[in-house]
Amino acid sequence: MAFDFKKEYKELYNPKSKPVIINVPKINYISVRGEGNPNEAGGAYQQAIGVLYAIAYTLKMSYKTDYKIEGFFEYVVPPLEGFWWQNNVEGVDYADKSSFNWISVIRLPDFVSKTDFEWAVETATKKKKIDCSSAEYLTIDEGLCVQIMHLGPFDDEPKSVALMDTYIDENGYKNDINDIRLHHEIYLSDARKVAPEKWKTVIRHPIIKK
Repeated sequence: MAFDFKKEYKELYNPKSKPVIINVPKINYISVRGEGNPNEAGGAYQQAIGVLYAIAYTLKMSYKTDYKIEGFFEYVVPPLEGFWWQNNVEGVDYADKSSFNWISVIRLPDFVSKTDFEWAVETATKKKKIDCSSAEYLTIDEGLCVQIMHLGPFDDEPKSVALMDTYIDENGYKNDINDIRLHHEIYLSDARKVAPEKWKTVIRHPIIKK
């Protein structure tokens, strides 16, 4: 049975639809940075997703090649995630998607080293015939956060964020979103196959004590 991060780390990937405070450990990711409207057909965001999955599946299937990763075990590719911000905007302005900055990521198993990652970038570029040079090996230590399971379209996220804000205020915390600690989303639904009202997205915000 392949290791499934969503099932093994339910506290990170399956919160309830009410806010909860969590301490997120340091995690390594495949990442691609960019800016612009994520819904633009064939745009930078869509291209970034292609790069992420090309590398992710190259690593997942590496055991069938001559390249051996130390400590490797079979696993399910973790869900797509994103860190988002807009310059000079407090919170998120969903009406102006063209102003988004983003770091799109897929989690890496701990056994994948930077050397393994670089092998996968080179291999995916050759085999998939797409330029994967934009990908970075990124380590993020989110630390103390509040999160919630948001059900529905992305444009309805402010309702869930308002619940999070009220919850942390009542529990002696405040938001700590800044240039380093960012608005974080984890996408648990395939938007191509699931109706928007059924989309499941983990929303996570960094917090600190008041």
